[in-house]
Amino acid sequence: MSRHFLDLHEVAPSELRAILDDAHARKAARKGRGQAEPDDDMPLNGKLLAMIFEKPSTRTRVSFDVAMRQLGGQTLLMNGQETQLGRGETVADTARVLSRFVDAVMIRTNDHASLLDLAENASVPVINGLTDKSHPCQLMADVMTFEEHKGDIAGRKVAWVGDGNNVAVSWIHAAGQLGFELRLACPPELSPDADVMDWAKKTGAKVTLGTDPGAAVDGVDCVVADTWVSMGDDVETKTRRHNLLAPFQVNETLMGKAAPDAIFMHCLPAHRGEEMTADVIDGPASVVWDEAENRLHAQKGVLAWCFG
Repeated sequence: MSRHFLDLHEVAPSELRAILDDAHARKAARKGRGQAEPDDDMPLNGKLLAMIFEKPSTRTRVSFDVAMRQLGGQTLLMNGQETQLGRGETVADTARVLSRFVDAVMIRTNDHASLLDLAENASVPVINGLTDKSHPCQLMADVMTFEEHKGDIAGRKVAWVGDGNNVAVSWIHAAGQLGFELRLACPPELSPDADVMDWAKKTGAKVTLGTDPGAAVDGVDCVVADTWVSMGDDVETKTRRHNLLAPFQVNETLMGKAAPDAIFMHCLPAHRGEEMTADVIDGPASVVWDEAENRLHAQKGVLAWCFG
């Protein structure tokens, strides 16, 4: 049985837990082994993943490629602008054709509607590698990293500081599905979309939204930040966003309001001196490099789950 992995709130909490447990187990099984040595368990032997990139990528591209190889499969890299998809062919037609050639499709795109259109018309699993609306694969790695350092995330407290962007949306979904408290501090102009906040309210998720970073961070187990500027923003937009987000920088003073053993996370790429200071991301509370590595292990869990 094949399954799409589109957004965290569309996957049952028990299934998300199973994916995370599988990711933890696969990482543990590789401890002390060579990076190039394949897993003994290779459930995707003979499978081919098409990876469509309409946006630049480092961690998503490398982690999915290596994950497929270590699970026994192969990958096919596709740049959206180098295919007929970038020249006017419909997403639906592309989905129908790719389903005849490959065993699964991962797409990293600006438009969330393209992801949904691809999934609706594909007969193979489709994975959300990032859209303008959400980034669920990143959150699987983030939760995995939290649990490595702090134990089960259920019942814990996490603060998001900055832009209420696509990663923030997936943090909201994760809070509702995995049972932890999420406090968001965002400029009113850059708050998460109303629909995701409505979802949180309707489902009883422990999610609060405010504008005071200090209040959000107070006593939490984890502080999360993200870049202030999105790919493709023009100069005027960059200046406006910097002005709005300057009071939301994560620095040592702000981290000092969190629990004494709190950790700091950032999905990267990072801009020291903007969304966080160098002494935070390069300091003892930072777990960003474990977080980046865990994209690989979390991706394995997602891929294995999609193929059933």
